[in-house]
Amino acid sequence: MISNLSKSSVKKTVFQAFDECRAKTLSLFQDIDQAKFSSQPHPDFSPVGWHLGHIAYIESLWILERSVGLPCFFPQYRKLFAADGLPKSQRVQLPNLEDILYYLDTVREKVLEYLGVADIEQQERIWRFLIQHESQHCEIISMVLELVKSQESGVKSQELKFISLDSELWTFDFTKLVEMVCIPGGEFEQGNNSIDALDNEQPIHKVYLDTYWIDRYPVTCGQYRSFMEAGGYQNPCWWSKAGWQWLNTEQVTQPFYWCGDAYGSKLRIWDNHPVCGVSWYEAQAYSRFIGKRLPTEAEWEKAASWDARASRRRTYPWGDEELTTPAQNCNCDRAIGKTTAVYAYPAGQSAYGLYDTLGNVWEWTDCWFDGYDGFQSYPYSGYSKVYFDQQHRVLKGGSWATRPWVLRSSFRNWYHPNVRQIFAGFRCAASEVSSSAREP
Repeated sequence: MISNLSKSSVKKTVFQAFDECRAKTLSLFQDIDQAKFSSQPHPDFSPVGWHLGHIAYIESLWILERSVGLPCFFPQYRKLFAADGLPKSQRVQLPNLEDILYYLDTVREKVLEYLGVADIEQQERIWRFLIQHESQHCEIISMVLELVKSQESGVKSQELKFISLDSELWTFDFTKLVEMVCIPGGEFEQGNNSIDALDNEQPIHKVYLDTYWIDRYPVTCGQYRSFMEAGGYQNPCWWSKAGWQWLNTEQVTQPFYWCGDAYGSKLRIWDNHPVCGVSWYEAQAYSRFIGKRLPTEAEWEKAASWDARASRRRTYPWGDEELTTPAQNCNCDRAIGKTTAVYAYPAGQSAYGLYDTLGNVWEWTDCWFDGYDGFQSYPYSGYSKVYFDQQHRVLKGGSWATRPWVLRSSFRNWYHPNVRQIFAGFRCAASEVSSSAREP
């Protein structure tokens, strides 16, 4: 049981998060026209307008209909905005922005009215789930808007956005970028049991790992260029059978958000940024090229969250202190609007000394997305369990567009290994390394 004072505090926290999250969502739609609002730049992703309507639909479904017991206020939108209502190709026939904003506002007004009398002790988890649901769709909206700009301009949308803002660009010792960190063998706690944790993060469980090594920094554009210049996209020896088949079908020769040589071959000022827009197949091929591999999900999470001296897991790499605004520990929440140098946030290091494990780019791992032992679906089996199909690879860490409510070391993202439009990069691992690798 929690006291009435505590209940009031929880409700205040929820209200503030709902309000702040919605303001961030709406900021993505400033000055947007109907063509962009309903455009589908890629068959695997719905138009940004659909995501906006879906946010209202899910909020109405779980609070007004299933918690309060009210009838659906906008039955005409049920089929359009339900995740299983229409195929993505049919989601382009959308109401205009003003109509969907009215939908959002009407639902939100009723939802916040109910919050005042809601049994928050019993319902807190669903309220926090909805904040995270909206946050996740905000990142997809950011990605789709980048795809739309790509099509409009005829070049990859980030090509002219990788100008480094940190003053250490010309003084940083770039030889450090190849450093690996030794993670000693032993047990750690993986997962998260907090009220914020999504079903696929639970339950916390102990995992034993042998000693391994992992990159201190994500793979940078400069490092990835060596793979490209060595003919990595043309040599099948670095690719798995499935990866080579994918490559022959897609006929790509560089990451999706590659910068090219927009500023000349000598002034590659984005080289210290993480490579962004690679599929799992590309990440795996690069790892093989340099004699390493992708880390398992457990290896990534231990290196990012485990404090060996205190024998405890951390919510964030730097501890349990929540993100500040603007964040001082990582590049997230669209605060900068692009990637940053991989060493730009020393305050965000993990206990083992890894940089950039949260924010900047999502990081592919070697594991298929699956439930932990003791997994229980919430709030419905279709949220996570339907994707336990051995067809989706786990990504960790978040990106420059990830909202703070879904940014933690235990959070799990998942996509098919062929997807490269997301803001994804990677770091490498190894079971053994040469003497040139350095321990922390």
